Amino acid sequence: MAAATMSKGNAPAGIYPPIAKLNPAADPRRMRRIIAEDPEWSLAVVPLLTNLCLQHIVKHFEERPILDELVPDQKAFVLEKLPPSLPLSVTANLISDEGYWKRCCEGRWAVSDVSEYGHSWKRMFFERHLENIIELFIPDVTDPKAVLDVVPLCQNYVRRLKISQLLPPIKEPPKFDEDDASDSASDVGNDRPSMDHFDFRILLDKLTNLEELQLVYGVKGCGMNFEWNLFEFTFRDCEFLAKALKSCKSLKVLRINQSKVDDEKCRKLLSYLLDHPSLLELDLSHNLIGDRGARAIGKLLNRSRLERLDIYDNQIRGSGAQALAHALSKNTSLLYLNLRLNRLGDEGGQAVAQALLKNGTLRNLNLGANELTEPTATAMSHALVQNSTLRSLNLSCNRLGVDGGKVLEEGMSHNSSLLECDIRLTDVGLESEYCIGQVLRTNQAKVRRKRTQAVAASR
Repeated sequence: MAAATMSKGNAPAGIYPPIAKLNPAADPRRMRRIIAEDPEWSLAVVPLLTNLCLQHIVKHFEERPILDELVPDQKAFVLEKLPPSLPLSVTANLISDEGYWKRCCEGRWAVSDVSEYGHSWKRMFFERHLENIIELFIPDVTDPKAVLDVVPLCQNYVRRLKISQLLPPIKEPPKFDEDDASDSASDVGNDRPSMDHFDFRILLDKLTNLEELQLVYGVKGCGMNFEWNLFEFTFRDCEFLAKALKSCKSLKVLRINQSKVDDEKCRKLLSYLLDHPSLLELDLSHNLIGDRGARAIGKLLNRSRLERLDIYDNQIRGSGAQALAHALSKNTSLLYLNLRLNRLGDEGGQAVAQALLKNGTLRNLNLGANELTEPTATAMSHALVQNSTLRSLNLSCNRLGVDGGKVLEEGMSHNSSLLECDIRLTDVGLESEYCIGQVLRTNQAKVRRKRTQAVAASR
């Protein structure tokens, strides 16, 4: 009986069930089970000491930036791992890698077209960053130090600034003292802000590579909070800006649009731009410039190197156009002139046409929508007979009439240089329009033939 109760392994029956004998691995004393939180963890994979050091550099880059001392492969590893949130004081003048600045731009702005910035992500970042600071600057509220601190970081990369809004000061309601209401009322007029908009004098002379500046003195997206004073370019603004522009010797393009620039402000502004060493393009469109401002522009034409002038959608009339025409007849640098949407009339239109008899550089002229009629068409016809430099002429949206179209057609028949002539909505006859188009196509064919011959000769 005792032998029957003992198993083959000399152990009492019932202590170890039969299944334990058939599956020794189930014995917890004979098996060690390891359950790792990371299913891919393996004792065989040990990070290289080099990688550990590079990860340490990335983690502590803000406190101790190390980059130039690394070999190219290590440098690329660090740049790829660096977060875009690092302070600009650390990264601005140290990191030139376009991949890093691309991540900074795409993480901050939803739309990022680098082609508008010379295909440079770093330039794009700093231009848009500085634009954002200026557009949100509130006079006497924002500390100017917020702008000045950024200048040393971005001055080497900013070539263009497109400021789409400039905020005015916050006007608080006047507070009157019940005990002395009369004194309080008299003191209200003395509580004037130190500036009406951002003062560019603190900035432009420090941006030594700035070539293009575009400004709009107004507030975008004001909605139901609209007030006319939100869109006011004051005389003090004009004076401050004029002095700042004079100090910016590298500026080539200046645009001030939709800012209510009138004659007085235009004269003040241009008086500081006389003999500017590098200014090539000036755009004062969509403003309130009249004849006195046009005379100031005419003076600037022959005391600058301007190649392009846009003053469309203003209030220039005949006498202002005559002043511009007088300057144009002596000018030797201007290539493009846009005067559309003014009120030149035939007095101004004839003056400009007569200036073309003496001018030998202008290639593009736009006189659209200027209340011109047949007398201007006659003067322009005479000019086209002699002028051989003009390539594009826009006379659209003027009432030249059938007779005006005929005299223009006569002048075009003797011209071999004009390639474009816009006479839409001018009431010229269909026959004149067809004949002028034929002359233009002939001139264009000559140009194409010359180009083909030039290419063949260069080979």
